[in-house]
Amino acid sequence: MPEVSPLRGRLAGVSVPPFVLITGSEGLLAERALASVLAELRHTEPDLEAIRVAAAAYEGGVLGLHASPSLFGGAKAVVVEDFDEGGEELQADVLALVAAPAPDLTLVVMHKSGQRGKKALDALKAARAQVIECPPIKTDRDKADFVAHEFRRQGRKVTPGAVQALVEAVGKDLRELASACSQLVADTVGVVDERVVETYHAGKVEASGFRVADAALAGQTSEALRLLRHAIATGVDPVPIVAVLASQLRTLVKVGAAGRGSSAGIAKTLGMAPWQVDKARRSISGWDGPGLGVAIQAVAAADVEVKGGGRDPVYAVERAILSIAAARRSG
Repeated sequence: MPEVSPLRGRLAGVSVPPFVLITGSEGLLAERALASVLAELRHTEPDLEAIRVAAAAYEGGVLGLHASPSLFGGAKAVVVEDFDEGGEELQADVLALVAAPAPDLTLVVMHKSGQRGKKALDALKAARAQVIECPPIKTDRDKADFVAHEFRRQGRKVTPGAVQALVEAVGKDLRELASACSQLVADTVGVVDERVVETYHAGKVEASGFRVADAALAGQTSEALRLLRHAIATGVDPVPIVAVLASQLRTLVKVGAAGRGSSAGIAKTLGMAPWQVDKARRSISGWDGPGLGVAIQAVAAADVEVKGGGRDPVYAVERAILSIAAARRSG
């Protein structure tokens, strides 16, 4: 996972180069990378003028105008946002600036993805631009690393269980995940543990779904049904609950097939966090291949019903939980 403050430790005390290229579609990390660049520039140029240019609305010659020295002098940073949405005129003007860098100007180009503007991107790299990569954070392992880093950078300790609970509760959106970390830092004292996360995020759809799945896979049928009914009563839709059941079963199959080995090694191979492997290993006790097959078929049937193929979505999930419990007992 890319560092949240990509320049820290690399540009501290060193002049930012005239060209900076921020690539990748993870918007939060890209924004933080830009903030780090501008902060580093302002460290030596407190009166830095930062100018933002939207690529989609670009008109030819604008970069040249911004690159021209102002009447009052001083350093400038021109930030081209969403370069991948720009046209030929923008690419031509970037190429011109790369060929003839303007004094006291830093050009920051932000490019999410794709091949549009490749000639200019290649020219920036050839000109030794500082490249900061912000790829999307998709796997739970990367999200867990992100959460741990968020608490570290804010000077707080967090337990592995709390990291896991946060990823399960709000892990679908990185901004929400970052906001949740900041809220816990601001509102609590001491070590952030699973109990604290539970207090703040007990009602989240993902958290509700994971609790139902954990109980069902452990053979705790009554608890799974109780948690399901509570989730439904608080407004949780059956669809994401079934999705979590399916995801947890797939994880059991993957970890079970991986065989022996360290949690860290298996996690790296499967693109998971080590705690996910440990959790799956605990859950897999009492299961065998045929039992998992029955459970997967039951969840697949429930998935069809909750998405419009059945009359009673809630009953479909209840039936799936009962089938999972029966499959586990037979495993």
